[in-house]
Amino acid sequence: MDLDSIKEVLRTFAEVEARGVSPLYEHLALQAAEDDDIAGLLASARDGEVRATLLMATAHRLVQADPIHPLSRYYPSLGGFDGVDSETWPLFRSFLLERADKARSLISSRYTQTNEVRRAALLYPGVARAAKEAGGKVSLLEVGCSAGLLLGLDRFGYRYQCDGGEQLTAGPAKTPVGLHCALDLAPGAVAPKLPKKLSVLDRAGLDRAPVDLSDEDELAWLEACVWADQPDRIRLLRTAAAEQAKHRPRFITGDGVDDLASAAASLEGPLVVVTSHALAYFAAPRRAEFVASLAELAASRPLWWVSEEFYGAGLETVLPGRSDLVGDGLATLGVVRWEDGKAEAHALARTAPHGQRMTWLPL
Repeated sequence: MDLDSIKEVLRTFAEVEARGVSPLYEHLALQAAEDDDIAGLLASARDGEVRATLLMATAHRLVQADPIHPLSRYYPSLGGFDGVDSETWPLFRSFLLERADKARSLISSRYTQTNEVRRAALLYPGVARAAKEAGGKVSLLEVGCSAGLLLGLDRFGYRYQCDGGEQLTAGPAKTPVGLHCALDLAPGAVAPKLPKKLSVLDRAGLDRAPVDLSDEDELAWLEACVWADQPDRIRLLRTAAAEQAKHRPRFITGDGVDDLASAAASLEGPLVVVTSHALAYFAAPRRAEFVASLAELAASRPLWWVSEEFYGAGLETVLPGRSDLVGDGLATLGVVRWEDGKAEAHALARTAPHGQRMTWLPL
């Protein structure tokens, strides 16, 4: 990718993804979009991996390794309290350029890998719907699982705060991982009925580079991929990682399309395939192939796809023409099953990217 295109990637990230969510990353990405030297570091990324989040994660990881550097005072994840000011960008720029070789090494060898634990609160209603339709226990296969923390969603506790003060709860009463999610109702929508528990027969995660959280360096990289001015997300990640150590899921290293069938074959019973902000990393033709592969698998076994993706990357293939599901920086939670080769897709909710809120839709 040429330098101008890299700069546009950074600018779009700042204006669309970081604005209103991360003042630090919005500022850094906007400045990087005007700086040949910093933007040029992303030229080391592998094909298809030129992402602003990769640059931010690389910087975050390098600051983790040098926590007494003055730049750390802008990183709440490392105990910093300072907001963005006139010194933030100069410090960031000099810090990265002094470590340019280390930065290029990370950028060329790493993927942006996040495991946003709070997204489990978005997925739970979708998986619960699939399990109800299956009539019993289901197996879970998460495609693009990263460290597989979402595969433990049946072991988490959930509190959904509704308009008017009503609260919905689900999951075990005693669990180290408790998640809170605001639940709004769109006009005409009725709050979902959520089961107190899910029965999971088996579970596995499919990823091209699964993250082994028993490896301190891998855990540090996963933490670095969390936005540095959102330390609560890192604390939740650590709590979920400690819980996962007691119930380690099975990981399958492979491609989300080419190895989907073999991964699915390793799991018994009705199968729920889960994707959460994974398909955006697939090229458009590969997303179409992924959905076609799901349809093929559904011809020989009960299968549901629970998709928590931006509409264009997820449901649009099986539920076209829904312009109401586009925009506002929100993704869409949907459940898809196949009957006689035909997809039956339902959009359940619009979802905030980090799991903090969802708007339930009329069904």
